[in-house]
Amino acid sequence: MNERKKISFIGSGNMGEALIRGLQSSEIFSGEEIMAADRDERRRREISQGLLVKVTEDNRRAARFGDIVVLAIKPQHLSPVLREIGPELKPQQLLVSILAGVPTSRLEKTVGKKIPVIRVMPNTPVLIKAGVAAVSPGKYAGEEHLALAERILSSVARVVRLDEEMMDAVTAISGSGPAYLYYFTEALAAAGRELGFEAELAETLAVRTVVGSAKLLEGSGDPADILRRRVTSPGGTTEAALKVLEESGFAGMLKEAVRKAWERSRELGRESRG
Repeated sequence: MNERKKISFIGSGNMGEALIRGLQSSEIFSGEEIMAADRDERRRREISQGLLVKVTEDNRRAARFGDIVVLAIKPQHLSPVLREIGPELKPQQLLVSILAGVPTSRLEKTVGKKIPVIRVMPNTPVLIKAGVAAVSPGKYAGEEHLALAERILSSVARVVRLDEEMMDAVTAISGSGPAYLYYFTEALAAAGRELGFEAELAETLAVRTVVGSAKLLEGSGDPADILRRRVTSPGGTTEAALKVLEESGFAGMLKEAVRKAWERSRELGRESRG
C-alpha cells in the first residue's frame, strides 16, 4: 500500500488472530497500526502481549480507529454489534466481513450509509498461512477496495474473487471442507487401530498420509484423478479398497454432504435478513 493505513478487528478469535499474525509477518501493518476489540479481558491481554497490538473492549473505539474494519465475530452477535458501531463508521472506511451466511446487503442496510463492504469466506488453514479465501464486493465497493482486501488476505491465504451468489457454495466446499478431511483422517486412523496398530501410530500413519498426499497434489501440478490412477495398480490392494468406496456410494455421499452445507449457508443468509 502506498500510504500507511490502520486496521481494526471487531472480535479477536482464532480467525482474527490468524489474520493479525499474517499481516504482521508480511509487514503490511505494524503493531501500532492494528487494534483488536474484544469483550473478554483475558483475551485482550493474550492478544496485546502475544501480538503487541493495540487492544480495547470498546467496539466503537475500534470502529473509529481503522481505515479498514474487520468484522470477526459470531453471526449471532452481529445485530447488536452493528447497532453499536454503525454510527461510528464513515464512507471512506472499508468494512470487511468474515461472517458466514451474512450478505453484504444486510450490512449495508443496517449501517445505513454508503460504506464499501467486502464479504470474505476464509477457511481455518489461514492459521498456518495455507488457507483459501473468497472475496465478494458489496454495492458500494470498487476495484480499489477489492485490491486492498486481497492484499490483506494474501498474507494468510490464496485469494479468489467471486460473485456473492457463489459464496454459499464456497462455504460448503472450502469453508467447511477442512472438517470433511479431518473426518476422513479420523476414520483412516480408526481403521488402522482395528488392524492392530497402537493409537499413536495409527494416528501418525493417517495424518502423514493425508498431509503428504495433499502436498503432492498441490506440488505435482497433476489433477487428483491422475494421481489416484498412478497409485491404483490393476488387481492390487488400492483397487480393492476403491471398489468398496465406489460400491458404497462414497462420491455421491460427499456431494450430498456438500449440498447440505450449501443449503444451510443459504438458510443462514435468509435468517440473517430477518
